[in-house]
Amino acid sequence: MKRRVYFFLLLALVSLTFNTECRSTAQNTECTIYFRNNNNLRVPLHVEIANTDAARQRGLMYRKNMKKNYGMIFVFQDEKPLTFWMKNTYIPLSIAYVASHGVINEIYNMKPLDISITYPSLLPARYAIEVNKGWFEKNQISEGCRVEFNGCISK
Repeated sequence: MKRRVYFFLLLALVSLTFNTECRSTAQNTECTIYFRNNNNLRVPLHVEIANTDAARQRGLMYRKNMKKNYGMIFVFQDEKPLTFWMKNTYIPLSIAYVASHGVINEIYNMKPLDISITYPSLLPARYAIEVNKGWFEKNQISEGCRVEFNGCISK
């Protein structure tokens, strides 16, 4: 009996010791990533990780709002040209296409519910990060800035 109590106490202590910035949810993972902005300041963003076909296809569809400093990162297996659109997406969004090495290639502002427009990357990208429209500009993040995945994305 004492062994079980010690085991559970040890388990609780170990879980409190480790960094808990990443946590699993039923459908995908949530995590905090960081951007190095134009002033070399570290800017945090809490993201949901869409790393399965189903999660990437669903994205931020049907949501009516998103908290400040929250977003979604779409993770692809390989670096390739990517194209996004705003089908069934009510939130005005900005998207950044990010290369495998973590540098932002391109940023676009996207129009909600407009399926007549697509947003293709001009350069191959491995990640796409969607945030509330204007978030990148407000935080002085532009093309060429770096994303720190904080150990939350397995490369």
